[in-house]
Formats: sequence, C-alpha cells, structure tokens
Amino acid sequence: MVKSKKIFQCISCSHETSKWTGKCGECGEWNTVSERIVSKSSKSSISSSIKTPQRISDISGDKAERIPINDIEFNRVIGNGLVKGSVILLGGEPGIGKSTLTLKIALKLKEKVLYISGEESNEQIKLRANRLKFNNDNCYIYNETEVNTILKTCEEVFPKLIIIDSIQTIHTQEIDAIPGSISQIKHCAEILIKYAKEKLIPIIIIGHITKDGAIAGPKVLEHMVDTVLQFEGDKNHLYRLVRSIKNRFGSTNELGIYEMNERGLEEVNSPSKMLISTNQEKLSGIALGCSLEGVRPIMIESQALTSAATYGNPQRSANGIDIKRLNMLLAVIEKRGGMKLSQKDVFLNITGGLKIQDPAIDLSMVCAILSSFFDFYIDHKICFIGEVGLSGEIRPVSRIEQRIKEVTKMGIKKIYLSKYSKVSQVESKDYLLIKVGKLQEIIQQLFK
Repeated sequence: MVKSKKIFQCISCSHETSKWTGKCGECGEWNTVSERIVSKSSKSSISSSIKTPQRISDISGDKAERIPINDIEFNRVIGNGLVKGSVILLGGEPGIGKSTLTLKIALKLKEKVLYISGEESNEQIKLRANRLKFNNDNCYIYNETEVNTILKTCEEVFPKLIIIDSIQTIHTQEIDAIPGSISQIKHCAEILIKYAKEKLIPIIIIGHITKDGAIAGPKVLEHMVDTVLQFEGDKNHLYRLVRSIKNRFGSTNELGIYEMNERGLEEVNSPSKMLISTNQEKLSGIALGCSLEGVRPIMIESQALTSAATYGNPQRSANGIDIKRLNMLLAVIEKRGGMKLSQKDVFLNITGGLKIQDPAIDLSMVCAILSSFFDFYIDHKICFIGEVGLSGEIRPVSRIEQRIKEVTKMGIKKIYLSKYSKVSQVESKDYLLIKVGKLQEIIQQLFK
C-alpha cells in the first residue's frame, strides 16, 4: 500500500516544513519554498544492508583506483582518471556541448559504457557520434527515464561507466511528482549514488542550470556527489571551459579548455596560441597579459577602444570582465594617471569569449585603454603582468615565475611587472624584465 503526504521544501537548502512560507526559515531565501508530494511504500527500491563499524586501522588506505580517460583536458580537471564508485555532476547552459563532451568520453573510453539518454533518441545520438568520428563497440545507448528500470539494465550490462543525460528527465514511480521536480531529482540522485558506491561504478550525471547560473534542483545535490564540474562558454564563440567547483579526489584549481568546431569538441593543449592574434598590423588599443586559470597560465589579449562621447553620458562596456572592475580602472587612470576619460566612451573586450577574474590582467587592460587613448601601437612582443591598486601602484601577483615561463615560450621579449614581485631569475638573453611600481612609470616609459 502506498501512502502519500504533502510537504513544502526549499529549493536552496532542502529545508522541509508542513506549510508554505514566503521566506525559508533555514537559509532566509525568499520565494524558494515549493510544494512536493512524498509517497511512502512498504517496500523500498533501494536495497538496505546491515553494516558494522570498522576500526580506522582496519580500513585499507590505498590510493583510490582510477579508470584513465583518453581525454587530456577532462583528465586534468577530474584528477587523472575516474575514481571507481565516484559520481560526477556536470552542469552547463543548454546547447553549450554537455552531451557532446560526455559522448566523446564514452566513445574514447576503451571500456564498456552505458549512455542513458532521456532527451534524445538513439538515432540522434548516433548522428552526433558520426560527427565526432569516434567508434566504440563497447558503448551502449539506452533511451529510458525510469530509474529502477535503468538499474535493472545496469545489472544486465554491468558497464564500467554510466552516463545520465540528464538528471532532470529521470524519475521514479515512488514519488508522486513530475520529472524535473525537486523531489524527483533528489530521490533519483540518491538511488544512483547508492548504486555507484555499492557496485563501484563511476557515474557522470548531466544537470541543467537555472537562469542565475546555478545547477537546477536542490542545492543539496551538489553536496551529495563527489565532483561538481561547470561547463562554461558562449555559444557564439569557439572555446568551452570545464571548471572544477568541487572535487573529493583531486584539485579544484584545474581548468580544461575545448574548441567547438564542425567535428565536435576538440582539446586545446596550447590555449595561448589560440587566443593571441597572429595579425602583425600595427594597431592601437591592444595589449597582452597573462591570466592564471586554476594553476594554468594562459596569455590573454585585451582590446580597448576610447572615443569622444557623442551623447551626454559616456558609455562603458566590457566583455569578459566585470564592468565594475573596468569602472574602477578608469577611475584610477583618471585620478593617478591624469588622463581625462570622464567624457570618453570606453569599450573593453577579452578575446576568445573568455571570462577572466584574475586581477593580474589589470595592467594589460590599463595599457590597452591608454594605447587607444593615445592612438599608440604597443609591440606584440610586450606583455604586462600586474594588479593595479586604487592608489595607482602596480601590485605583485601569484605564480609570477610560472607566468613568465608561459609568455616567454610564446616569444615575448619584454615583460612589465611589479617591482615587488619575487623573481629568482632577473636577467636573461631571451627576454627583458622591466619592473615598475606606479602607473605613472608605465605612462612615462611606454607612452612618451
């Protein structure tokens, strides 16, 4: 006999109450409490077994066994292979390439893989596989959305990897709610995670995101899984980024970069070569910097345009960085550098569609703005690495030697950096380090 009851649950913290409230009493968020119906059955589909406590000295402390993946970028992000029994949650905007990435992993893995799709037919997945030009006879496609039926199929196939596309389409008949609701997502995720831990089979779960950029469903879902990956990028640009937000078996400082083309997603082993323009024209408003994405240095090209404001209020536009950061740098340039930009339209762009938060590219953005203001060409063999403070000082940044190694590998001959940076090797025949302490020094040395 199945019994059901009505409860109200917060989608942010999963706090449950017996009545609806406009504000969650646990996390304080407004308009996050929604109704759900819970069904209780006398027989649970999740197998339960009695376990006894173990001494910590009796537990094996060997390194977690991993399944290597023939994908350098994805391997880097998850920590050099899939840990058996781990659950990975991959989130991203619709159409960004989540299904393409997971299918590529399934086709390149030389193990038995069960790809479960609740959104596309088998024929649609086959067409995508033909475009990727990979083949794996051990990759099985299964179109199903009921979680208990999926687990029965897993018992028959017994794959080495399970891919769920997506968790919002999976449902169970034990919950009286539509697929994609909070109760369905949470309960189905619990069943899948329990199965992965018991059978030591890694599972990759694809999840949609909300308009705010968070993974759809209860926030507790991110706490339940072992790894949370964010798949970022703009559909109008070529590059896609895989960031690790949470990783129980590796570092969260790694970044994977892919290029989307007619053959699908391809790994980018040297992103600096792809992001830096090869145009040799002497154009103003362009300056090179070096950003650290995780622990990976990447050369960034900053483009700026300043022009007289046609209308009353000057325009400020930024692509790839926070607009507040741009306004702050403009105020520093005007106050500390003496440049009159209050009546200028300023447009700033980070090439490649990347979104950069590293303050180390402040100096390159400032130099790009000054280059456009003076209409002065900056040599493409010059790179700027430094954070610009409110008082106009050039502040040091982390991992400076790693950044120098990356930019010199790309043929940079002159590097401007903070005089407070701790660099072991100052002199070199291949490049020149120019240390500056204030913004005025940059203006005097570069824009004479």
